Amino acid sequence: MKASTQAWVGAFVLGGIALALGAIILFGNLNLFNPSIKAAVVFQDSIAGLAVGAPVTFRGVRVGAVETIGIEFDPKTQTAYIPVTVRLTPSQPPRGKRGEYDPGDISELLKRGLRAELNLQSFVTGQSQIDLDFDPSSPAILHPDITSLPEIPVRQSTLQRARQQLSELPLRELSENTVATLNSLRSLTERLNRDLPPLVESLKATTDRTGQTAEATNQAIRDLQGKLATTLDAIGRVADTGTQQLQQRGGDLHLLLANSDRTMTQMRELVAQLKTMTSDRSASRANIESILRDLAAAAASLRGFASDVEHDPQLLLTGRKP
Repeated sequence: MKASTQAWVGAFVLGGIALALGAIILFGNLNLFNPSIKAAVVFQDSIAGLAVGAPVTFRGVRVGAVETIGIEFDPKTQTAYIPVTVRLTPSQPPRGKRGEYDPGDISELLKRGLRAELNLQSFVTGQSQIDLDFDPSSPAILHPDITSLPEIPVRQSTLQRARQQLSELPLRELSENTVATLNSLRSLTERLNRDLPPLVESLKATTDRTGQTAEATNQAIRDLQGKLATTLDAIGRVADTGTQQLQQRGGDLHLLLANSDRTMTQMRELVAQLKTMTSDRSASRANIESILRDLAAAAASLRGFASDVEHDPQLLLTGRKP
């Protein structure tokens, strides 16, 4: 075989080996250039949907995958555990507030409160994944008898917390209360179906009677308005008549009052003259005093009548009632 042919064959074999190694590195999930962290996550509850190769994420960023899933039984506590081995290969591992952590040392991350939880990857397929995050407030429960790898403590996921809260609800009491409420609603509905139609008929009859009463009231009001208008017209006419009579009798009344004043004046003058004409020893004094008393009474009566006529001019027409 020629040397050139051997060289070509050797180059072809070396190229095939290089391609095979590249394919293994590319498709075999081998991280030859990135440091990896191998750790364990121990679950006690169901991990339905989690399989080998499932992603491991840190706040949505994929940082590794599930490598193995096993089952361990602790005879001391009579409890079954599910240790899951994960391989973390982050290109940029989680950092603290200051400085960087060695990708090969997970102990510092655990001191900072690194926790793992199981969450659904897809509601359609039901596949699960492991999510990592810092949560120092969550208690770190470790299982050194189950695994010798660095263990990432588990915290309850949102679905697990919701399931626990639902399990703590008094479902039986709630269902009994719901049944009692439905029975009460059914009884109320039956009672309404029985009592409501008569009530509707009664309301309808009452409404009809109310309408009739309102119509009769409106008619009475209209009649009363007509009568009231007639009465007001009559009162107006009487007032006009009284005003006319007062105007007509006003002159006579003033003349009467003036004559009465003159008469009183004359009477006073006459009394004065009589007093001067008669003495205390006169025999006719008693008669004169009697006449004066009568005149005074007559004058008082006339003055009272004049005052009454001034307040009520109609006395000139109707006179005083006995």
